[in-house]
Amino acid sequence: MKSNKFNKKLICFLKKLNIMNFLFLFLAGIINSIGITLFLAPVELYDSGISGTSMLLWQLTPDKYTLSLFLIILNVPLFLFGLKRQGAAFTVYSIFTVSVYSLFSYIINYILPIDNMSSSPLAGKDLLLCAIFGGIISGIGSGLAIRFGGAMDGIEVLAVIFSKRIGITVGTFVMIYNVILYVVVGIITKSYILPLYSIITYCAGIKAVDFIVEGLDKAKAAMIITTNPDKICSALSDEFRHGVTKIDAKGYYENQPLTAVYFVVNRFQITKLKNIVKENDKNAFVTITEVSDFMGSSLKKDKLKK
Repeated sequence: MKSNKFNKKLICFLKKLNIMNFLFLFLAGIINSIGITLFLAPVELYDSGISGTSMLLWQLTPDKYTLSLFLIILNVPLFLFGLKRQGAAFTVYSIFTVSVYSLFSYIINYILPIDNMSSSPLAGKDLLLCAIFGGIISGIGSGLAIRFGGAMDGIEVLAVIFSKRIGITVGTFVMIYNVILYVVVGIITKSYILPLYSIITYCAGIKAVDFIVEGLDKAKAAMIITTNPDKICSALSDEFRHGVTKIDAKGYYENQPLTAVYFVVNRFQITKLKNIVKENDKNAFVTITEVSDFMGSSLKKDKLKK
């Protein structure tokens, strides 16, 4: 009976895993390994998080201990440690991604006929170029990993688990970890030139991750507080051809019944939206905020029309 229950749970779990996710995570691991082994490692720049820690240990230990080894032994236990909090699918996707990253790092460093021991094959010894392009390329890999349900680095798991316990945000935890990492690198190497360039790598990587996860063309959400909602909703619907949400509201000081109109547009449509609101209610109060991501096809269809 227990065996049957386990088999059913296993089959149910396997059905939840997406083949396309594995394909993109495989690509993510390859891309990340290219950024690290062809741009950062050759000039002794450092990635952030556990990947950066692995690079430091690799450079401090005998040649028999490879970067790939440290990537596996440092990351996999962290992902397993976060299994209960992050879920089985995330854990499987992340271990798969790090395994691909580790495998291709080994292939590039030791099997392919590429000379990357003393300088980058593509950017030479130019630290700035290596920092920028290494950060961007590895950031693209990390962004793809996040977008398709996994992670490239176990630092995210550590951050999620321990940030609440010590009363800080996930982002602050990751930043503190990386600052400590780069300070340690500076102390060990007796120079802060490489750690400072590594900070450029970190910043470039963050921007690349944001681009992959959120995209360039972020949507805008307008919240319109009005006493004339029907005209505004009708005008917005006629002009943009997608849904409008009305929410009943009440003004605090005058206790006046109001309506909040919630509407999402792309950045090219903001001016047109403002003009429509002004034409139909000059006293309307409008706030516009950025939307990093959304679900639903109406806005995407509207983008194609524009």
